[in-house]
Amino acid sequence: MKAETRNAVAAGAVLLALCAVPFITGKFTAYLTIRIMLLGIFAVGYNLLLGQTGLLSFGHGAFYAAGAYGLGLFGVHVSTHPLLGVAVGVAAAVLLALLVGYLCVRHTEIYFAMLTLACGMMVFSLVWNAREITGGDDGLIGIVRAPITLFGLADIPIARENHFYFFVLFFFALSVWAAHRIRRSPFGLALAGIRENARRSEFAGVPVRRYRLAAFVLSGAFAGLAGALEALLESNARPFMAHWTHSAEPVLVSLLGGLSSLTGPLVGGAIFVAMREIIQRFTENWMLWFGILLLVIILGFRGGVVGTVSALFRKATAPGEG
Repeated sequence: MKAETRNAVAAGAVLLALCAVPFITGKFTAYLTIRIMLLGIFAVGYNLLLGQTGLLSFGHGAFYAAGAYGLGLFGVHVSTHPLLGVAVGVAAAVLLALLVGYLCVRHTEIYFAMLTLACGMMVFSLVWNAREITGGDDGLIGIVRAPITLFGLADIPIARENHFYFFVLFFFALSVWAAHRIRRSPFGLALAGIRENARRSEFAGVPVRRYRLAAFVLSGAFAGLAGALEALLESNARPFMAHWTHSAEPVLVSLLGGLSSLTGPLVGGAIFVAMREIIQRFTENWMLWFGILLLVIILGFRGGVVGTVSALFRKATAPGEG
C-alpha cells in the first residue's frame, strides 16, 4: 500500500509540474515538453509490445504515420474537428496494425522483427509514391488546429501553443493511465507470461497468437495517437514518420529508460529529447556524439536508467545484515 501511495503522489507531482510548464517557461521549452510527451505516448504503447510481451518491432513508424495521415486526410477533406480527427487517426493506425499484426504474429524473434520492418518500409514507400493523396515527399500540408466544439455549446481554442499544450497533456495523461491499467490487468499479466515462456502459456490454455495480436494492435493505437497529435502540432504529415529510423526511436527510448517498468520509457523519452537538443547546439556532428552517448548509457545502465536507479535505491535502503 505504501508503494502504491508513493507512486500516486509521484504521478500527481509530475502532472502538476507538467501543468506549470507553460506558465513558468518560454515557448520553446513548452514545445520541447510537447515533443517529450508525444515520444512518451509512442514509447509507453510500444513498451506494451517489447517490454510486456517480448516482441521487437521495427515497423511502428508505419502506425505513427497512419495516425498522422489519417487525421490529416480527414481534416483536409471532411472535418477539421480535432477530436474527430484524432479518433480517425487512431482508427487508421488500429486497422493497419490489425492487418500487419495478423501477418506477423505467427512468427517470433528475428523473423517477427524483420517482417515488421518490411511492412513498415512498404508503408513508407506507399506514402512516398502516392503523391496525389499524401503529397509525396512534400508531405501532407494544410492541417489546421480548429477549435474543439463540445455539443455546440462551447468552442475551446487550441490554435495557440499554450492551449494546444494542455490538449496534448490530456492525451498524455490518459495514455499513461491506460498503459498502467493494461499492465496491471489479467490481460497484461498474461502478456508477461507469454514473454517469459510462450509454450508454457499455451499449454496453460492462453491463446498466444491472439494475445500477441491484441498487444500489437494496442501498441499501434498508441503510435497512431502520437502521430495524429504530431500532425496537429506541426500542421503537416511527413513520409519519414513511417521510416524505419523513426520506428527505432521507441526501441532506443525503452532501452534507455528501462523495459521492466512503465516509467522507463517516459524517463527515456525525456532523456532522449533533451540530450539530442543539447548536443545539436554544440556540434555539427551531433549524430555521432548522440550515438556514442546513447551507447554509453545503454551499455552502462544494463537495466535502463530507471531500472539501475531503482536497484541502487533498494540496495541503499535495504536493512543491513546481522
